[in-house]
Amino acid sequence: MAPSSFELILFGFILLLPFLYETSRTFRYYFKFILYYGIVTILAIVFIPIFLLRPKNIKNLVLASYPCSYINILLGLRWELRGKEHLNQDVACIIVANHQSSLDLLGMFDIWPIMDRCTAIAKKEIFYFWPFGFAAWLCGLIFIDRLNSDKARSVINTASEQSKDKQFKLWIFPEGTRRNTGEIHPFKKGAFYAAINAQLPILPVVFSSYYFLSNKEKRFDSGRIVITTLPLIPTKGLNKDDVELLMEKTRNVMTEAFHATSTEVQLALPSAKPYVE
Repeated sequence: MAPSSFELILFGFILLLPFLYETSRTFRYYFKFILYYGIVTILAIVFIPIFLLRPKNIKNLVLASYPCSYINILLGLRWELRGKEHLNQDVACIIVANHQSSLDLLGMFDIWPIMDRCTAIAKKEIFYFWPFGFAAWLCGLIFIDRLNSDKARSVINTASEQSKDKQFKLWIFPEGTRRNTGEIHPFKKGAFYAAINAQLPILPVVFSSYYFLSNKEKRFDSGRIVITTLPLIPTKGLNKDDVELLMEKTRNVMTEAFHATSTEVQLALPSAKPYVE
């Protein structure tokens, strides 16, 4: 039986894919993100029946993290962890990290087995991206409505108290919105109020610049990212009047680490653009 027109077109497109991937930056950008989101969706579908056996258990996140190393290989991403000794301490704390892209999830999953007992605060819109949102809920992610600041603050405070009582880490992106602009943007106060309220230390985590990624230029190249975990910042004895000082101190040490590691990873690649603050 002769192949149909559709089969011939499909076969031709498949043959064309390697050429488009190598020659078109825009095609490569969209292809990588489609591949990323597609694999994550498939993994969510596969894992949901397993997660249903122990719903809302944050240990599900450790299980979900293992297949993500293969996504990194396909996308050409290499994560390097520094300060592991700060991350694997068996202590409840509020993790604050800079937020540059949805690729942050792959960085989080890369270190989740080391964090072990950890969950994250996420915007409620993520929950509606099924099946991923449902799988995330089954993993114990905590969703907040960013448009309702009072309710969001209450949820974060409750989560921080649970973190203290049940001895797990709580991951928060204090910048709120993800922005890959080569800097760490001003922080929102919620994470720091919660840390002081529960008297939990702050654990800063810094992802170096995603120099290989540009939404404006539609560029998604291979890249190396340094994840720096800094020493715990204590909050014991602090009160709400100390929030600004705590927030400034945290952002300063994170900004210093961000600029240092971002410069390092780009200087190591002759073809990369110079890092600019």
